[in-house]
Amino acid sequence: MTLILIVEDDGDIQNLLARGLMAEGFEIGTAARVDEALKAAHGPAPGAVILDITLSDGSGHDVCRSLRADGFSGPILFLSARDEVNDRAEGLALGADDYIVKPFVFDELLARLRTQLLRREHAEAARSRVTIGKLVLDLDTGRANCGASTIKLTSREADLLALLMRNVDRPLSRTEIYDRLWADHGGSSLNVVDVYIGYLRSKMTDLMRHGGLCLATVRGKGFLLERRGLNYR
Repeated sequence: MTLILIVEDDGDIQNLLARGLMAEGFEIGTAARVDEALKAAHGPAPGAVILDITLSDGSGHDVCRSLRADGFSGPILFLSARDEVNDRAEGLALGADDYIVKPFVFDELLARLRTQLLRREHAEAARSRVTIGKLVLDLDTGRANCGASTIKLTSREADLLALLMRNVDRPLSRTEIYDRLWADHGGSSLNVVDVYIGYLRSKMTDLMRHGGLCLATVRGKGFLLERRGLNYR
């Protein structure tokens, strides 16, 4: 169940939104002040925030700015009586996904909320799934599949394969791979790259062959995932 945080200091509007959204199957959190909103957002993470601009202790702009600075990636929909173009532009520039003017029709607000939630869902799915031809890697599950064949990878093997797939046909040096996947974790040397390339070759050779791909060593340059028909060896 998706949690929606309603930040609104008008009790009647807050209650209207809460009742309407609960009837549509959403879980609801509420706040009427900037400090309450920020505290609520750091509890169970909301799936989206409906945010009034004019609050008793500050501005919804401050809430939006703080949420985005803290890494909140869910939809933020401003709900405000301010209907000037500059007001809308300012809200969107701060990182909001939509701007709804009061008075509003609940069914329209609901439709726009669902649209933003669906867009984020699709964006998250795209980031967690990497595809080249028939080869598909799901980073959430660590499973790579080609047709009916599936291989389960460790999280680090999956990260390495994703890096190679996103740079298909481009050689990546050991240093570049190490810096992207291991440098921030410490306790490893460049040799760890060769070790994990070996793991991928051991697990993935047949699957890659079926997908028309090959994990190649490029003398003096490093490693790459190449489409068949190219020859870097």
